[in-house]
Amino acid sequence: MGFKKLLASLGAGGASVETELTQPDVVPGGVVQGEVRIEGGSVEQRIEGLSVGLQARVEVESGDNEYKQDIEFHRQQIGGEFQITPGAVYTVPFALEIPWETPVTMFLGRHLTGMNVGVTTELQIARAVDSGDLDPVNVHPLPAQQALLDAFGQLGFAFRTADLERGQVRGTRQRLPFYQEIEFQAPSQYRGLNQVELTFVADGQEMDVVLEMDKKPGLFSEGSDTFRSFTMNLHAYQQTDWAAYLHQWLAEVGGKRNWF
Repeated sequence: MGFKKLLASLGAGGASVETELTQPDVVPGGVVQGEVRIEGGSVEQRIEGLSVGLQARVEVESGDNEYKQDIEFHRQQIGGEFQITPGAVYTVPFALEIPWETPVTMFLGRHLTGMNVGVTTELQIARAVDSGDLDPVNVHPLPAQQALLDAFGQLGFAFRTADLERGQVRGTRQRLPFYQEIEFQAPSQYRGLNQVELTFVADGQEMDVVLEMDKKPGLFSEGSDTFRSFTMNLHAYQQTDWAAYLHQWLAEVGGKRNWF
């Protein structure tokens, strides 16, 4: 099932543009297929360019304030300059490449709470730009990412929420201006943990994995965050028991409560 969005008419008597995603389901590193349909208005117009891109809604911290910002993190030109005559219809197919760092928006068959990622369409005409609404895409986990998510489930962690944070995760291969955090509530067996936040930073071969573990406060101590990171090979991840691997770190940090 595709998504259809109509751009605003480009001025009095101007052209209109409709975008349809023929397959909105994808994984990082994959391709979203679709087409853009441009219909001429009542006047002749010169189209200077046509492109599609990816946009995400990201949390930005500024001092003591926090706000949401729409950030475009990929754009692909799909059409050059041409003339559109009144009433004419042009259809432009496209295959939009999805960056490896694109955040996951689907988990266990449902949309991840807090994720807003999709395709935007931009038509350049007469030194103006008309941008369309967001066509949502369903970004499913890579097999290696799914293996880690499954491991958290096996250990009893419950998914809470996900968000995108503007900034950089130091020591990773990150190239985008933001990163994703997937938050899990810790089960009772990890008595010293409140929650764990999981971040993926992948390329075509490997993936950096960062865990931020939120420790519970003690009687005379405040809560604290502990970080662990490791690298996964995207093509050899099956060789590791990830539930056992994660349990070693999680038990070390949250196996008991630090009362003092």
